[in-house]
Amino acid sequence: MKIAIYGQNYTKDASQKAVEKLLDFLLAKEADVFIEKEFLTTQNSAIQDSSAIRKFEKLNTSFDLLISIGGDGTILRAITYVRDLNIPIVGINTGRLGFLATIQTDEIESTLSEIFNGQYKISKRSLLSVETSPKNESITSINFALNEVALSRKNTTSMITVNTQLNGEYLTSYWADGLILSTPTGSTGYSLSCGGPVIAPDANNFVLTPIAPHNLNARPLIIPDSTEVTFRVDGREDQFLMSLDSRIVTLANSTVVTVKKAEFAIRMVERLDETFLDTLRKKLLWGEDRRN
Repeated sequence: MKIAIYGQNYTKDASQKAVEKLLDFLLAKEADVFIEKEFLTTQNSAIQDSSAIRKFEKLNTSFDLLISIGGDGTILRAITYVRDLNIPIVGINTGRLGFLATIQTDEIESTLSEIFNGQYKISKRSLLSVETSPKNESITSINFALNEVALSRKNTTSMITVNTQLNGEYLTSYWADGLILSTPTGSTGYSLSCGGPVIAPDANNFVLTPIAPHNLNARPLIIPDSTEVTFRVDGREDQFLMSLDSRIVTLANSTVVTVKKAEFAIRMVERLDETFLDTLRKKLLWGEDRRN
């Protein structure tokens, strides 16, 4: 089995322990192991000098699996390598409880054993595809988002107006700090913190969630994921910010932003007994523990 490993932070004891456990298992299974070039430089010399481990800068269809070590944010960056290659992703969690990175460090051996034996399921996650007119070179090569596309104000305390159309039909003009278009996967992230609903990952929907709206009647709106959404921004400043998950670009107010469902999906590996509701309950309990 040809496996890629991606991560961002090796300074925490939990991350170090996870990498070492993972490599012990994979090398014992005689897997072909590739570690992302920058992540490899953060490892100890024994790992860097190992002849059994190679590095990668790009992925191709020859890879059977990508393992992300970190949290949900690490997986959001990992998908920029996977793109439309249909490589399944396993998320090992070394931080706070996540909705994507659900495998704990003490579950690495048992989970990987199940995967090697074919005992797992795949959760397909929809993405958002973005186009701008005029085109912006910053998002030409990576114009997709797993969680959300968000438009927000820049360098001002004044709100912006986001004129919104659904399939070419005018919906409304949101007067707010910004506007989020979220996938079901992203509904538990930024959108949720702004009052948006939680949407099950397999639902064929997106949600529009205003950020601190001034319109008292502005509420989150669930739409079919077949909808093409068009945005035009107006405000006191000449520019606004657009984020695709964690990637941010600056756009002129004259820019027309069009967002629709991407033509490919991300494949997340899940254990057979793992469910979204189970993760949601754990997340809620974790939040209660943090407050107490």
